[in-house]
Amino acid sequence: MTWSEMEPLLEQACWDTLYMVGWSALIAVVGGLPLGVLLVLTDRGGVLQNVVVNKVLGQIVNIARSMPFIILMVALISFTRAIVGTTIGPEAAIVPLAIGAIPFYARLVETSVREVDGGLVEAVQSMGGSTWTVVRKVLLPESLPALISSATTTVVALIGYSAMAGTVGAGGLGDLAVRYGYMRFETELMWITVALLALVISVIQFAGDLAARGLSHRGRSSVAPRLRLLRGGAPRAGKPAPAPEPRTAPAELESAEPTKVL
Repeated sequence: MTWSEMEPLLEQACWDTLYMVGWSALIAVVGGLPLGVLLVLTDRGGVLQNVVVNKVLGQIVNIARSMPFIILMVALISFTRAIVGTTIGPEAAIVPLAIGAIPFYARLVETSVREVDGGLVEAVQSMGGSTWTVVRKVLLPESLPALISSATTTVVALIGYSAMAGTVGAGGLGDLAVRYGYMRFETELMWITVALLALVISVIQFAGDLAARGLSHRGRSSVAPRLRLLRGGAPRAGKPAPAPEPRTAPAELESAEPTKVL
C-alpha cells in the first residue's frame, strides 16, 4: 500500500479517535468529578458523613472499574442503541467509553481530594462556610494540579480503550490497525498507526504535566495561606498589629536612691 492510499485512511482514523476520546473524556470529567468529591464528603469524618451512601457509591464504582472494557461494550449494546440509535461507529463508542471512564476518574478524584489539608476545611467551617463553600473554595482549588494530572491519566486510558473499541467497528486508529495491519497483513500501516498513537499520548501527557506543574508552582490558590494565617491566630490583612505597650518601671525602682560609691 502506497502513502497516497494510506494518508486518507490515517487522517480519517485520527479524527475518529480524537472525536471519541474528546467527548468521552468531557463526559467522564463532568460525571466523575462530583462523584469523586461526594465519595470524600460522605466518608467517615467528612463534611457530609454518611457511611451507607459512601459504601453504596464505593461498591458501584468498584464494580464498574473491575469490568473489562470489551465486556462492558458488549453488555451496553442495547443501552447504546437506545441512546444513539446505532452500535457501530465513533458515536456509538462514546457511550461505553464514557461509562467506563467515569468510575475510573472518580477514584482518581477521590485520591486527589483526600490529600487536601483537613485543617483548611475546619477553618472554613469555623468561619461559617457551607459545604458548597468548602468544595468550591478549598477542596477543588487545593487539589487542582492533582485533578489535572488525573484527567490526563484518564485521557491516556481512553485512547487505549478507543483502540480496543475499534475491534468491534467503532472506527479510529484501532480499527485501522486491525482491519489493515492484522487482517490484510499491511505491517507498515500497522506500525504507522502504533507510532501515531504513541505520539498522541506523548503530546497529551506532556501538556497535562506542564499544566499541573504550572499550577503547583503558582501555589495553587491563595485560600490556603490565608486560612493558615487565620487558623494560626495571625492578624488579618489591612489591620496592623497593635504596638507593644511600653514597660513601666516599678515604683520601688523609681523611688530608690542612687547607690553611693564609697
